[in-house]
Amino acid sequence: MRRPPLAISLAWLMHAAAWFLPAAEVFGFQVRGWEAFWATLGAVFSKDASSPWYVSVLAAVTTLTTLLFILGSPWVVFRGWRSLCRKATWIAAAAFVFNAHWWIIGDLSWSDLRIGYFLWWTSFAVLALGLFSLAKQSNAVLIHSQADLLPERTS
Repeated sequence: MRRPPLAISLAWLMHAAAWFLPAAEVFGFQVRGWEAFWATLGAVFSKDASSPWYVSVLAAVTTLTTLLFILGSPWVVFRGWRSLCRKATWIAAAAFVFNAHWWIIGDLSWSDLRIGYFLWWTSFAVLALGLFSLAKQSNAVLIHSQADLLPERTS
């Protein structure tokens, strides 16, 4: 099994820590990362008529990005397909940009968000950088392994 690059290990550590740290303050209560995940998942299936339709869509995509991070990134890293790694890089970068919506257009302001949110959010950018590094590394490994298959020249 291959060791993941340092940036990917750091992203996984940041993401894991974010689950246990305060992510937001809502109505005076500190909401931990895992609680925020369940609340977001609950918003996907909410039938609340007072909230706009796009709240469920934003919650669904946020939940999907988190699940892709947790379940998909280890698979991409240890499976090691170069093309999949490049696609995962762009997905992680897009997830970083998308998940900024919690403070840009969401009901939460900067002052409501806590360290858990920022670790969770930044972990997507760090993962993208690590996957980019891994994709470049995979290219070098592939080129090196193909060179080993060529017959040796005898002069």
